[in-house]
Amino acid sequence: MAKVKIITAAEAAAQVPDGAVINTEGFVQAGLSETLNRALEQRFLETGHPKDLTIFTIAGQGAGAGTGSDHFAHEGMVKRLIAGHYNLAPTLRAMAIEGKIEAYNLPQGTMAQMVRDAAGKRVGTITHVGLNTYVDPRIEGAKVNSKTTEDIVKLIEIEGEEKLLFKSQPLDVTFIRGTYADESGNISLEKECCTLDATSLAQCAKNNGGKVFVQVEKVVANGSLDPRTVKIPGIYVDAVIIAEGDDNAQIYKQEYDGSMTGDFRVPLGSLEAPKLDAKKIIARRAAMELQKGAVVNLGIGVPEFVSAVANEEGIGDWMTLTVEAGPVGGVPQGGSRFAGSVNVDCILDQPYQFDFYDGGGIDQAFLGLAQVDEKGNLNVSKFGGRIAGCGGFINISQNAKKVYYLGTFTTGGLKIATGNGKLEITQEGKSKKFVKEVEQITFSGSYAAKIGQPVIYITERAVFELRPDGVYLTEIAPGIDLQTQVLDLMDFAPKMDGEPKLMDARLFTDELMGLAE
Repeated sequence: MAKVKIITAAEAAAQVPDGAVINTEGFVQAGLSETLNRALEQRFLETGHPKDLTIFTIAGQGAGAGTGSDHFAHEGMVKRLIAGHYNLAPTLRAMAIEGKIEAYNLPQGTMAQMVRDAAGKRVGTITHVGLNTYVDPRIEGAKVNSKTTEDIVKLIEIEGEEKLLFKSQPLDVTFIRGTYADESGNISLEKECCTLDATSLAQCAKNNGGKVFVQVEKVVANGSLDPRTVKIPGIYVDAVIIAEGDDNAQIYKQEYDGSMTGDFRVPLGSLEAPKLDAKKIIARRAAMELQKGAVVNLGIGVPEFVSAVANEEGIGDWMTLTVEAGPVGGVPQGGSRFAGSVNVDCILDQPYQFDFYDGGGIDQAFLGLAQVDEKGNLNVSKFGGRIAGCGGFINISQNAKKVYYLGTFTTGGLKIATGNGKLEITQEGKSKKFVKEVEQITFSGSYAAKIGQPVIYITERAVFELRPDGVYLTEIAPGIDLQTQVLDLMDFAPKMDGEPKLMDARLFTDELMGLAE
């Protein structure tokens, strides 16, 4: 095999043409191709090129303004953004909201599958994911603003069933982060907490006449790499860039943690138990639903606490936790480390993780609750002038065998107190979450009813259930007044089968609940 070219990031950036479709790799703060991203931004600032790019980013990536895909937030540099998540690129997101660029928000898992399909030169990705949500062309077609007019999602019928066709998006350039390269350009990812779409991205660009640039920590001699850790063979790679310092960090600007790659395991007893607050109460109620042997996905925010509660209660081994980035087993991490799992058992490539999800492989999904309406629809993706994006939410929520939505009943300043197994609201939140109609449909209650999917909504003071004829209030916390602290704070009247039963008093005490008994 011929030796791979080793070039600078500036030399790689100089090879990106105007109008290119480009992908940059990363999942939150893991696997970021920061050396390459920064060089491309610098070239544009100095020369005005490349311009009119289409940026295709599968997961939200970066550590906020000026990192990750936010490097490209300059007028003229980007023509179109196709992204799974927007929150971590605030400047680029603002350009989309203001209509300065064309913008789409597609399901993260479907985007990962689109890259794999484009590698095989398929016409697109055909799936049920997104039906009856804002992604459906009968609703919004995944378009973020009025500037965006092209339909890249099409409703089709196959064998008498409705499906969505996501049109192929071949890549002209891809920026990927690896751990090591050998002299022939074989790329290993042994220090990465997730392998993401590295193989698919390289294949996609290579097979469509594009360029594959990979930044690595070090170039090593041929024969040095364990072939089992090589995710990108050198035959796909156009050039290797040697990164320095924090640009090689497993998680952006953090020390390497071998417990997220299988180098070693840490005792779970060393993980700190969360304090008793509204989030923990919700997570405790959710933990009471855990089934032995279940395959579980936890969303960001309140759902992250379910894992902590399960470990505190000694039932962490009841379930196998998965993360959409690819990890299976172990303890999923939150915040900047969301992507990896401590004591992980297996790390899959992201498209294959989502194949499993889309096919109903998740037994129980615990996801965030932002806005619910009387039809059971949920919105987690768009609020007023703010676009969060759906991430993997649609793939997960639409296909899990049972889905639970976790969040406080109101938001904006909510304060609570507990004592004697009761809940007290000491300061009510400013904004309602249970509304007449959600602003954007990220989860479709009608679709769930159609496929017979059980859906539960859990808050600190009440529990609701979606049934074919609407949303039912089934439980209320001890100490909470049904009329003034629940019904009066909803924009629709939930259905009830008589008086709702009381939530378990153990939820509101500092002692363990004894779930392992």
